[in-house]
Amino acid sequence: MNRKKIILLGDPASSHTQKWVNSLVQRGIEVYLFGLVADEPKGYNSNVNLIVEKIPASVKSQSDGSLQKSIYLKVLPKIKSIIQKINADLIHSHYASSYGLLGALSGFKPFVVSVWGNDVFDFPKKSFVHKQILKYVLKKADRIYSTSKIMADETNLYTDKKIRIIPFGVDTNVFKPFVVKKIFDEDALVIGTVKSLSIKYGIEYLLEAFQLIKKKFSDKKIKLLLVGDGTLKTSLQRKANDLNINDDVLFYGSVPHNKVPEIYNMIDIAVFPSIWESFGVSNLEAAACEVPQVASNIGGFPEIIENGVTGYLVKPKNPVAIAEKVTILINDESLRKKIGKAARKKVIDEFDWNKNVDQMISEYEQIMKARV
Repeated sequence: MNRKKIILLGDPASSHTQKWVNSLVQRGIEVYLFGLVADEPKGYNSNVNLIVEKIPASVKSQSDGSLQKSIYLKVLPKIKSIIQKINADLIHSHYASSYGLLGALSGFKPFVVSVWGNDVFDFPKKSFVHKQILKYVLKKADRIYSTSKIMADETNLYTDKKIRIIPFGVDTNVFKPFVVKKIFDEDALVIGTVKSLSIKYGIEYLLEAFQLIKKKFSDKKIKLLLVGDGTLKTSLQRKANDLNINDDVLFYGSVPHNKVPEIYNMIDIAVFPSIWESFGVSNLEAAACEVPQVASNIGGFPEIIENGVTGYLVKPKNPVAIAEKVTILINDESLRKKIGKAARKKVIDEFDWNKNVDQMISEYEQIMKARV
């Protein structure tokens, strides 16, 4: 592919955006990332052309579809100016309801969109107007991408176009099993998760399950590691105290993404008790590190986890079911290893990040060639 110029419209503060952009640049693509931020983003490859428009944090934190976010439209003239100045070959919007609208209104072709989750599951349900906005964006897009089948199916409620599925995989050269210095004692068995402490991720059910597990294995040294931060931190700490498990629960806080492989290698059994998920990158990261997992049977999780083979799926909001599956894994170390190895193999075969980037570049090439 000759040196092509891609304008990517997306949230520069998102680790997912950063991962896409850095990977494309490393493949020799000239990427201009335009996004709206509250604070200057860090961690980008020095060759990324980063163009940001600062907006108040109070606006950026508003829910999707909030009228306050209409301020985003004020940057449209700047986007059009960038398009003309750099003679772009393609625009790719990540997130259909905001950056997708900006891309669609720019009038530039070819224009492609990646849906992320809330933009198709929540945004169009807010009102008739929100629904029409999403339909308009999808109508204007030359191609539409999703990371999972369930999200593609949801997107097809608003367009009859084919949705191409390119998973947001993991780099299996980075996420892999390796020896690390443990946080807890070497003989402790660690149950853990790497998730934001918010309602969506159901951490309260993990705490309740952990209480059941502690009662069942009162003679074993079992710990719970919660990596992440969020609005529910204080209430979850209070819940751990009320359940009388706080001495064995560590609220570790957030870590940089490059530290996540180290965290997963400290965990013996990963649990993802989410109430809803459009895909499940954290599940892939755990699996790539050969960590057996128990997760809610919702959203995109069944596309990642083969029940009983690469992990266990349970009904959401069910701490008893979580505890039962975790108990099976605690009792059988050989099973933990078998499931962990099978999980990593599935990631390598189906969700390897480098293959996903190659897929996207191939899509770019096809689109640009078709317009020559």
